[in-house]
Amino acid sequence: MTEQLQPDVVLLADGPTGFAALRSLAAHCRVVQIFRRPDQPDASALRAFANNRGIPVATMQDLNQLQKAIAELRPAAVVISSFDRIIPPQILALCRFVNVHYSLLPHYRGRANVNWAIINGETTAGISIHLVIPELDGGNLLFQQAIPIGANDTVTSLYERLNAIQERELGGVVVRAITGYQGTSQDTDDASYGCARVPEDGEIDWRQPTDTIDRLIRGLTPPFPGAFTHLDGQRLIITSASPRLDAPCYIGRVPGRIVGRSPSEGWVDVLTGDGVLRMFSVLPANSEQPCAAASVIGSTRATLGLSRLDLFRRIVALEDRLASLERLKCAHE
Repeated sequence: MTEQLQPDVVLLADGPTGFAALRSLAAHCRVVQIFRRPDQPDASALRAFANNRGIPVATMQDLNQLQKAIAELRPAAVVISSFDRIIPPQILALCRFVNVHYSLLPHYRGRANVNWAIINGETTAGISIHLVIPELDGGNLLFQQAIPIGANDTVTSLYERLNAIQERELGGVVVRAITGYQGTSQDTDDASYGCARVPEDGEIDWRQPTDTIDRLIRGLTPPFPGAFTHLDGQRLIITSASPRLDAPCYIGRVPGRIVGRSPSEGWVDVLTGDGVLRMFSVLPANSEQPCAAASVIGSTRATLGLSRLDLFRRIVALEDRLASLERLKCAHE
């Protein structure tokens, strides 16, 4: 396709899928504007790619900017990839909108779909490219492909595979939609939804089964905040772990208790609700790089998590501190 025949498109791109979307669109279309949200981390690779091709990148403060851009640029389509604001019907009516969604629609509409797929123990994930209508992740399907979720897959590895599919397919799919392809309808009776996740949702409950905890850890790897616990009251992110399949049978069980560690190999074993999880690397509070679990957890007497007794002790200590400050204040009055 020659440059003169390439359709103009606007890209709404945040998060871990936007750069793959831009590369795919740039190979088939003329990207005339990129919008990103103001609270997203700097995407230096995306910005460098756009700058090299003279594509303007703007921070979107509100959706009125998008409405104005459509009126001025008159794109053949607006493409959405990792952009979590709902586009109102009056803006959707201005031109064709195409969305990239990392699930097998109509299943897992909504938020955090790849995370939920791992956390819920699904055996497949997928990518759907669809037309946008005034219904959450509704609209005809233009393209869809499933990928298997392996026992060692993380959300990071799934995003890498899904991004590769998006980069290969998105540009061509958008061109086909612009030239009239309407896709196939979704069966709304089969629709299911994932709710948004916040960092606090990543707290590990060591009373849960080992596989459940393992999936939570694998479902929150970078660029997500990570599954975490507490050690001596400080947050500790578990960055790499796996169920220990050859673990001894513990009749006496305190979930969260450290039951083994190897200073030389760096791993630490912790009891779960039904087995043992071997932790290989962790990210302590105020640290930027993961380190060996055994370099942080130094005793088999340690218990991960916040117990009610620990919380009670901290409340008492805080009350004592406040009382001491109050006495000091009174002494100086």
